[in-house]
Amino acid sequence: MTLEWLSVGLEVAAIHIAGIFAAGHAIMNTRTSQGAIAWAVALVAVPYVTLIPYLFLGRTHFAGYVDEATFDIARRSARNVSANEPVLLSFREQHHPAMDPSLHRYRAVEKLVGHTFVAGNDLRLLKDGEATFSAILDAIATARDYILIQFFVVRSDRLGMALQAALLARAADGVKVYFLYDGIGSHSLDRGYIDALRLGGVEIHAFSIRRFRNRFQLNFRNHRKIVVVDGRQAFVGGHNVGVEYLGEKPPLAPWRDTHVAIRGPVIGQIQRTFSEDWYWVTQQLPAVRPAMEQAGDMLCLGLASGPADAQETCSLFFVQAIHAARRRVWLASPYFVPDSAVSAALRLAVLRGVDVRVLVPSRPDHLTVFQASLFHTYEAVHAGVKVYRYQPGFMHQKVMLIDDDTASVGSANLDNRSFRLNFELNVLTVSPSFASQVEAMLLVDFAHATQVAAEEFAGLTRLRKVAMHVARLFAPIL
Repeated sequence: MTLEWLSVGLEVAAIHIAGIFAAGHAIMNTRTSQGAIAWAVALVAVPYVTLIPYLFLGRTHFAGYVDEATFDIARRSARNVSANEPVLLSFREQHHPAMDPSLHRYRAVEKLVGHTFVAGNDLRLLKDGEATFSAILDAIATARDYILIQFFVVRSDRLGMALQAALLARAADGVKVYFLYDGIGSHSLDRGYIDALRLGGVEIHAFSIRRFRNRFQLNFRNHRKIVVVDGRQAFVGGHNVGVEYLGEKPPLAPWRDTHVAIRGPVIGQIQRTFSEDWYWVTQQLPAVRPAMEQAGDMLCLGLASGPADAQETCSLFFVQAIHAARRRVWLASPYFVPDSAVSAALRLAVLRGVDVRVLVPSRPDHLTVFQASLFHTYEAVHAGVKVYRYQPGFMHQKVMLIDDDTASVGSANLDNRSFRLNFELNVLTVSPSFASQVEAMLLVDFAHATQVAAEEFAGLTRLRKVAMHVARLFAPIL
């Protein structure tokens, strides 16, 4: 009996020692002080409960991702060109409108992402799933050389099968098709769906955690949504591949989302983002061509972000864009769990007299995130931010409008997962005409929403308040 108790005591001691070491690791490696404190306290106090979750969720740095210099060397080697050739995939200075005064507000964003705005683009809003996937499938049908396609969620339902058929038809005609899907986001994707594409000539791979240092992580998901056809057409936004994105899956239907159709040189930056992801997965490069075609007069910047970045690109982008606003900041996001920097930027914008509005869903798709969003909603409303709950169905778009000339559409949500844990892609556009399109779209959305009143919080039950405060403690991993 004594030996049994001794064995139990040693096991308990070992778990606590492991918890202490893990807490030290969290303190040294977690990006935010809030996250570091939360993990450290939990690992020391209740290591029996938190050690395993920390193994899968604790890291906030993605190890071993594509190094910029290594990628450029590989690209040049693949194309057998000299090191002095301009970086055609990123178009760093070739179309840079250096004298345009409207871009001065965003110079810090350019330095942050390592790319400059490029001129000569045309963007078209695609509202909701039918418009988005109709445009994508039409573009795929015109492909002659190659298709790049990447989604976080791919399902083998009616929409997924339509996409599969379109890709197989182009592959049968000799078009190169490169397909990335996220291994966790698409965990339910049928193996037969993948095999059929592969047998039909499509190069398809899961974005997964290959390196040992990332081995156990459920974080670091590739949340990007990218389609590029022949370097001439591209699509970026919030939709994934599934019938719920067409509004055909209760109880969240109808589904409200936004994508954007793109033509012009900024496609080069989008292609580079896809190529870096493809290189990480395959150690090879897709055969793409420079997107040199001028298509309009819009200034655009492809804003890729992720946990491998030296700085917190996504969070800093939102902070700088909000600070740049002089008249309005309108945001739409399905998850409103901003970090302290973005929250402070929104409060300061209100104090400057800026019209700050946030559009969020009125119903949850993830209960814990929804409860945390409620906490931040109430905090924002008390600070003077106007928050609106979209009523007709689930609102999933990721859109930002700054003043009368700047808009962003992409995959990044207003939460820590997009800020620090996911690979994301937004397209930032400086164009009064495109901003006008976004304004008209959001005005319709606000007309279908109800504004959250500060008085609403006083009527909440004690249990609801406790649930909100507990949920917000999980913000670093939501």
